[in-house]
Amino acid sequence: MNLGLEGRTALVTGASRGIGLAVAEALAAEGVHVVAGARTKPDAAVDFVAADLSTPDGPAALVEAAVALLGGRLDILVNNVGGVHPRTGGFLTVTDDQWQEALTINFLSPVRTTRAALPYLLERGGAVVTVGSVNASLPDPLVIDYSAAKAALVNFGKALSKEVGPRGVRVNTVSPGPVATDLWLGAGGVAETVGAAGGLDPSAVAEKAVGGTATGRFTRPEEVADLVLLLASGRAGNVTGEDIIIDGGLTTSL
Repeated sequence: MNLGLEGRTALVTGASRGIGLAVAEALAAEGVHVVAGARTKPDAAVDFVAADLSTPDGPAALVEAAVALLGGRLDILVNNVGGVHPRTGGFLTVTDDQWQEALTINFLSPVRTTRAALPYLLERGGAVVTVGSVNASLPDPLVIDYSAAKAALVNFGKALSKEVGPRGVRVNTVSPGPVATDLWLGAGGVAETVGAAGGLDPSAVAEKAVGGTATGRFTRPEEVADLVLLLASGRAGNVTGEDIIIDGGLTTSL
């Protein structure tokens, strides 16, 4: 399927690894001029801007630097930056600082980046695709702050889509379940952290995480990237305000 993305421009945040890297590489393979925004440079043939999106001014600075590299235009924004820290001690151990950290990186950073990018997207009739999480609709006490932030992110995307849809900008969210990235399976990732707290092998934690899915496996980053590209393309030209779940059937509700 020809997605018709060749010659477009895109900014991908959190693009140094995992889903963000997969998205950046997939866009580049389609002929898109991609700028990757992250703290560290990704191993990919795309332009790169170092950015700390946890600061109030970081997102706007990233957008301005990216647009300069992209020749003054922007067609696609992929908000992928995020992070999760399992709260193995329970809700009462989660501090205000930890709540603020989770809300900043998972909610405010995409909001700020979108706000900075929107004037350019409106000029081009562009698309915003934000990577959320299945925890937006499957709240989990183990990641209570992360779940709340991702739920807010989905709500934000739906509301914004109603405002900017009539002006030619589509806004959608992709919400993955467990994905085979370092965030889940790497050193210090969810499986290792939860395993250490419960005296379990990380592989057992990972197996349990996808035990309730229909496919019985983790989603691959490239599968999330394919969905992001479809939503960013004209092939999904009348899809906006949607939250598309990709979780192997983990979510059982309609």
